[in-house]
Amino acid sequence: MKAVIQRVRYTKLTVDGKLIAEIPFGLAVYLGVKAGDTEAQAEAMSKKIAALRIFEDDKGKMNLSVKDVCGEVLLISQFTLYGDCSHGNRPSFSDAEKPEAANLLYNLVAEKLRQTLTVKQGVFGADMKIEQFNDGPVTVIYEI
Repeated sequence: MKAVIQRVRYTKLTVDGKLIAEIPFGLAVYLGVKAGDTEAQAEAMSKKIAALRIFEDDKGKMNLSVKDVCGEVLLISQFTLYGDCSHGNRPSFSDAEKPEAANLLYNLVAEKLRQTLTVKQGVFGADMKIEQFNDGPVTVIYEI
């Protein structure tokens, strides 16, 4: 399981021109599920996202989590995080989990995050358009 976690001031997600989700402040998290990933990994991923200290405290040091700053999370499924470009120019996605199993784990990460945070989601498998105002920019890639 891999996440690209970005600190944002604003993020909006639409599908077919319809607003699906938006957050005013917090984290945009792009989540890829690898073939063979487990529920235990989904739980560990949600704990890491919630606890990651990438927001600045009053001294300007990255010392606060999204929960500490009352931010929200926009969780976006993205199988392309497991695109392999090592052979040729067209990525292979054979390492990505099949959609049904990936969707279950994606939703489990969201469910676990919701235990302590406000979480909004994209539409699994949809052609999503994302407008985002990055803060910093701060981007962290985490793989478990």
